[in-house]
Amino acid sequence: MPKRNKLDFESALAELETLVSRMEQGEVSLEESLRLYERGVKLSQLCQETLRDAEQKVQILQQKQGKEQINDFPNEE
Repeated sequence: MPKRNKLDFESALAELETLVSRMEQGEVSLEESLRLYERGVKLSQLCQETLRDAEQKVQILQQKQGKEQINDFPNEE
């Protein structure tokens, strides 16, 4: 069964940021707020899934190179 056209990570994140901004302004009705919230949950799940998939790919690539775990990036201040 083919996947539906999914938003890419950047588009989903941008839409999520827009939804949050609209809701924070407090100028939408309760029904619209609920609709925006529901859409936001779906976008958040899509972003989390995309990040999880990317992390798995990185882990697989590191295992192929003989590295067992992902190291955190050093803090740059």
